[in-house]
Amino acid sequence: MEYIAHKNSQGIQTIKEHLNGTAKLAGEFAEKFGKQDWGYCCGMLHDIGKYSVDFQEKIKWDSKRQVDHATAGARACREKGGKYRFLEYCIAGHHAGLADHGDNFDNGGNATLMGRMQKRISDYTAYRTEIEIPEISSDPFDWKKTTNPDFSLSVFIRMIYSCLVDADFLDTEAFMNDGKEERNPGESIEILFEKLEKHISGWLNNQDTDTVNGRRSEILRYCLEKGKSEKGLFHLTVPTGGGKTIASLAFALRHAVEHQMDRVIYVIPYTSIIEQNARVFRDILGDRNVLENHCNVDYESTEKSTEELRAMQLASENWDKPVVVTTNVQFFESLFANKSSKCRKLHNIANSVIIFDEAQMLPNDYLKPCIAMIEELMNNYGTSVVLCTATQPALTSFFQSKAPATQLCPRLQEQFEFFKRTQFENAGVVTEDSLIKKLEEEQQALCIVNTKKRAQSIYKQLKGTGVYHLSTSMYPVHRKRVLDEVREKLRSNEKCILISTSLVEAGVDLDFHSVYRELAGVDSMIQAAGRCNREGRRKAESSKVFIFCFEGKETVMGQRQQIDVAKSLLADGRELSDMETITKYFEMLYHIKGDSLDKKKILDEFTDKKMKYNFAKVGKEFKLIEENTKTIFINCEEGADEILQELQHKGFTRSGMRKASQYCVSIYDQTFNKMQGAGMIQPVSEDMKDFYVLTDTSRYTQEMGLELEIDNGMALFF
Repeated sequence: MEYIAHKNSQGIQTIKEHLNGTAKLAGEFAEKFGKQDWGYCCGMLHDIGKYSVDFQEKIKWDSKRQVDHATAGARACREKGGKYRFLEYCIAGHHAGLADHGDNFDNGGNATLMGRMQKRISDYTAYRTEIEIPEISSDPFDWKKTTNPDFSLSVFIRMIYSCLVDADFLDTEAFMNDGKEERNPGESIEILFEKLEKHISGWLNNQDTDTVNGRRSEILRYCLEKGKSEKGLFHLTVPTGGGKTIASLAFALRHAVEHQMDRVIYVIPYTSIIEQNARVFRDILGDRNVLENHCNVDYESTEKSTEELRAMQLASENWDKPVVVTTNVQFFESLFANKSSKCRKLHNIANSVIIFDEAQMLPNDYLKPCIAMIEELMNNYGTSVVLCTATQPALTSFFQSKAPATQLCPRLQEQFEFFKRTQFENAGVVTEDSLIKKLEEEQQALCIVNTKKRAQSIYKQLKGTGVYHLSTSMYPVHRKRVLDEVREKLRSNEKCILISTSLVEAGVDLDFHSVYRELAGVDSMIQAAGRCNREGRRKAESSKVFIFCFEGKETVMGQRQQIDVAKSLLADGRELSDMETITKYFEMLYHIKGDSLDKKKILDEFTDKKMKYNFAKVGKEFKLIEENTKTIFINCEEGADEILQELQHKGFTRSGMRKASQYCVSIYDQTFNKMQGAGMIQPVSEDMKDFYVLTDTSRYTQEMGLELEIDNGMALFF
């Protein structure tokens, strides 16, 4: 009998062909971390449920009937016992996702692993006529070298799951496309390193350490040399202006060539920095070699549907490119996810150089599980990790191995002294009126406050020629226009006063004469200082960064502890830019936060659990951005109206929503309720009740964005 796995217009793919193809690919993927036998076995058993009479009837007659074909392979692993039990989660979840373990009381109706084991499924034993269960000879990892065997095993299960689902997708895709190759993995790391060497060759000879470019060249040369180091943990602590983007790329490519590593992964907190860095990398390495993977990139929606763009869209599914630039959210949420679409890429993180740019922005609420995952990737999956920032967080105590990190910046203290371009001044407590009077005397100044409402309040009182407002109360397309205008004013040396929230602090290339920064975390204040005298054209003594706080107590969402620690350090008379102050700040902050550094108790789900893991629960709980806001679409220009019409006619599509996000503003629930009560917003359509459009467009202005102050009386009136 011929057992069919897939059909297309050209013919059939037998189950044996599909299992062999998937096993071969999954084995190759797992070989990257030394576990070929596990990947091969998982691939060979994942679809043995298709040998049932019910599945064969379904596929022969193109029936819509649902037939569970995933539980069978998991059951075969349970019957085999021993190491094979570790594959149960992977095979049972290769379509539905990694499940929670459940308990002995679960039945076939429960979406848990134990429920699946109780489920009645069609007889699949015919697989034994064609398939033998492959031998597994290796251990998942060295049990003696892990401090938390359950966590290590949970990561191993995720990695094998990733190998399986990617191999399954790729083998099925190849059959359905009749073997037509649409994917393009890009050029080799060796070729990319040659391109970089050519790009930087003219810089390396600059030995003049009395100049900015000479210092940048010194850091660059040192990073290239350190690229020959053994794999491990590295710090690239470089002051603003020290050229860390190119220096980190140079280290990563040299290191990858030295150790035959597969790719370089940049993990960055803000999309603005991602877009900026990705542009630099593409200019040096070529478009086909750099994958941007974040919410603002949609390779499907472009009108230029070329083979290269199709290859990029496919690569975004499994990160099969030599350089990947992504967000903290995408990276960590994928590593703690349970769905195949998010987990598919994980095996391609193995054997990579991972660079965490702006490492101080690693999420505090999930810091402990994130560090545990980083350490696991280094210990068992052949990665090297670079923590790259001007304000290095004090993370050493969170790494179980306690191995010291290798510093990639030469003469560290001296570099910070050389690149010092500003002088901090504590302005103490101010009123809005006194702050405004100070700003009125400035020619080119940036004022950063902690809340959007405060930014709008100050702007309203100050506004006039050369005064600008910037915050997330403005949609991204609008913000970009304002930033372009601000940059032009700064270049032309015209009056330019910008009132902003913290969104300008990282990755936004601005150069003001002076900066006013409301008291915040030390890292935020130092980032703010990076927008002052950025190009070093003025003396540091005359480039002031004024730190102030307002009268009364202001609630800043999620920033109370950062502000309190910074306030105590200032009260001690510490210099904010000193490296000792930065280290002390993070040590004090992490001590105060304590257990809240794992606020959802993620690690508890993988500690002393004896393989009873809750993958689905953790996948749902591990969200770096909490859903406590509502999204409002602002239909104030032609491009926005076209997108709105498309959404109303076609409904939710991934590409449509990505385009729409460029014209959206997020607001907190309290503001949303007031606006809804006042009749200012309504659902985009009957089918899209969680997505709102601003109907009272007078509430949005080109100067300030969405007006956030709403009188309660307005809601009562409506």
